[in-house]
Amino acid sequence: MPIGNCPSDNTNSVDQSSFWGSGALHWDAHRVGWAIAGGCTALTVLISVFSVLSHCRNYTNPNQQRQIIRILYMPPVYGVISFLSYRFFRVYTYYSFVEVVYEAITLSAFLLLLIQFVAAHTESQPDQDLLAHKKKRKLLIPFCCWRFNPTKGYFMYAVKWSVLQYVIVRPLVSLVGIVCQALNILCESQGFNVHYANVYLEAIDFVSISVALYGLLVFYSLTKEDLVGKKPLAKFLCIKLIVMFTFYQSFVFSALEGRVIKATDFWTTTNIADGLNALAICIEMIFFAAFMFWAYPAREYRRPKGQPATKIGKPLLDSINYSDFWREIVGSSLYFINKKAYDKHVEKRTVLEKEATMSTAFNIDDAAVRRRESQQHGRDSESIPLEANSHRR
Repeated sequence: MPIGNCPSDNTNSVDQSSFWGSGALHWDAHRVGWAIAGGCTALTVLISVFSVLSHCRNYTNPNQQRQIIRILYMPPVYGVISFLSYRFFRVYTYYSFVEVVYEAITLSAFLLLLIQFVAAHTESQPDQDLLAHKKKRKLLIPFCCWRFNPTKGYFMYAVKWSVLQYVIVRPLVSLVGIVCQALNILCESQGFNVHYANVYLEAIDFVSISVALYGLLVFYSLTKEDLVGKKPLAKFLCIKLIVMFTFYQSFVFSALEGRVIKATDFWTTTNIADGLNALAICIEMIFFAAFMFWAYPAREYRRPKGQPATKIGKPLLDSINYSDFWREIVGSSLYFINKKAYDKHVEKRTVLEKEATMSTAFNIDDAAVRRRESQQHGRDSESIPLEANSHRR
C-alpha cells in the first residue's frame, strides 16, 4: 500500500504569550509543568554528575567502570531530552527518536559489564571458571524447547551479537524516523496504520529490542547467582525499569487521548499526551538516578590510600569512546561468518582449546589460561607417583 501524508499533530494557533510579561509571571498548566520538569531534570543531573565523578576520581578498573559510567548517563540523558521535548513540544517526535538511541547504548554497556565481571572472576580464580562448570540448559520462554551449552565458544559470541545488534538497528530506525517525520509520512498519532511509516519502523524496532533483551536475559539468568556480591539484580532493574516505565506510560497516555485528555486552543490531544509523558519521565529520572547511585557505588573501586585521584578527563573520554562496541560487533560477526571452519574441528578440541576459545570470547588474558594449564599439569604430576606405588603393591 502506498504511504501517504499524515495530518499534523500540532494546532495552527500558537500561544503568543510569554513566561514573563507586564511585571508578572504568567502561570498556566503548561508553564507549571515546564518549571517542574526543569527542576526535576536539574536535580537528576546533579545526582548523576556526583555518581559519575565518584567513579572518575576512583578509576581503578577501566574495563568495568567505563561501562558503569555509560549506564549512569542514562537518567540525565533521558531527563534533559524529555525536558526539551516538553519545552519544544511541537517537535516532540524528533527528541523522542534521539532519546531511545541511548537505551541501546545502555543495554549494550550492561552486557559488557556483566562479561567483565565474569572475566574478572575467571582471571582471579582460574580453577573456578563460572561458565566452564555450567551444564546444558533450556533457553528461556518462549524457546524453552531448545537447549544451549554455555561452555561452548559460540555461546558468548551469540549473546554479544544478539545485544549489540541493537546499537546498530536503533540509531538507524531513529534516523529513518526523523527523515519520515520531516517528510510528513511517519504519523505516530495514527498508531499502526499500514499507510504510514510508523508501523514498519515500530515492527523493526520491536524485533531488534526483543532479540537484545532476550540475549541479555539469557546471560543474566546464567550468571546472576554467581555474581550476587555485585548486586546484578539491582543493576539490571535500574535499566529495565526505565525501559518499562517509559514504554508503558507512553502507551497509557496515548490510550487516554480523546477520552480523558481533551484538546485546547493551542495543544492537541497528542501534544498533551506527549507532554505528560515527558513530564513523568523528568520526575521519574530523579529516583532512577538515586537508584543507580546505590546500585553502582564507586566505593567498590576506591583507590588505595596514598594514590592520587584520577584525572576526570580520561574516564569521560573512555565512556564516550564506543570503539569497544564496534570491536565486539565485528568480532562476533566474523565468528559466525567463519563458523563452518570452527565446526570442522569442534570434535577434535581438547579441554584446553575449549577454554582458550572461551578466553577469546571473554577477552580474557591468555595468562589465565596458562595458569590453568600449569595447575592441571601439577595435578597430573602428583598423580603419577601414586599410580606407581599402587602397581608396586
